[in-house]
This record gives sequence, structure tokens and C-alpha cells, in this order.
Amino acid sequence: MSTAHESPGDYTRVPNPEQALKYAIQHIVGGRVEIIEGVITPMSPSWAHENAADLIREQIGPRMRELGLRAGSGNLDLPGTQNFYVPDLAVVPADLARTEGALLPDQTLLVVEVTSPSNGDTDRTAKRRRYAQFRAPVYLLVDRQERSCTLFSEPGELGYTRVEGPYPFGRAVRLPAPFGVELDTAGF
Repeated sequence: MSTAHESPGDYTRVPNPEQALKYAIQHIVGGRVEIIEGVITPMSPSWAHENAADLIREQIGPRMRELGLRAGSGNLDLPGTQNFYVPDLAVVPADLARTEGALLPDQTLLVVEVTSPSNGDTDRTAKRRRYAQFRAPVYLLVDRQERSCTLFSEPGELGYTRVEGPYPFGRAVRLPAPFGVELDTAGF
């Protein structure tokens, strides 16, 4: 008789529950999911949602190539928490873009989240707080419900110390160094 668990469904003896959970969601077949404050959340972005991320990628593409950077929506781990994010867009150095596993937010140069009706509050609050906590240098929130963009930078102990916006769609948003690019937000 096995004594691995005291009763069926007793998972209190899993050596590292955080690691086990994060491993499991990375191996879900057929879908992308993330963990937000301990809640497993499936992702199924709409075409309008993907359009906003793609327009940003197109606009920063030439500058990224000059700087040797890559953009994608790879996994970001937040160790020591029940969070494992899949941002709509993250910009990282080219050598890190070849990483098979998750990266950390402080390894990014820019993280972009585009809101959907189902996740807007999460992107506005929990993710903003956690990205600052884990030192993502720049967080761009494209809020499709509010039709605005807000740029957060200079992460500190209590969150981002610099906030620019919210700017209404149609107004250009200037990304800080090393990008130095003005984003045209009219098509978001």
C-alpha cells in the first residue's frame, strides 16, 4: 500500500506546489493559460485584442532590430508567488528570446498588456503591481475598454514611480530609452 498521500486528493506533501503548478500549466495541450494571483486563467484573445499588440510590434520593430531585441508573448515567471504570466507582448534581448523556459519580468525591456472585457481589472491592478514588484522596467497598458494607453516606468517598492497617461487612443505615446519611439495609437 502506498503512503505517498494520506488520502486520495491529499496534495499537501507535494515538495514544491508552486513549481508543480507552474510546470503543469506549461504542459496543457491546446491552450494558453496563465496564473493570476493563484487563479488559473485561460487566454483566448480576440482579433481586436491581437490587432493592438501587432500594431505595437510593427511600430517598434525597426528600433528593436537596431538594438538586437525580440518581441513575443513568452512566459514570465514571478518566483515565490502564485503568478505565471503570458503577456500580450514582451521585448527582450535576442539571446534571451532563445530561452525554452520562462523569463523573469526584470529580463524584459518592455511588457505590454492589452485589456479585454474579461481581464481589464487584472491588467490595470494585479499585473501592474506585480510587474513593478518584479522590476519590469516599462509596462504599457493598452486599455481597450477605456480607449486609452498608460505607460508605467521606474519600478519601486510600492509600484511604478513614473506614470504617463492615461492618453486617449489617437494620441501618440512615446516609449522611453532605449526605444525612443512614438507609438501611433489611433488603430488600437
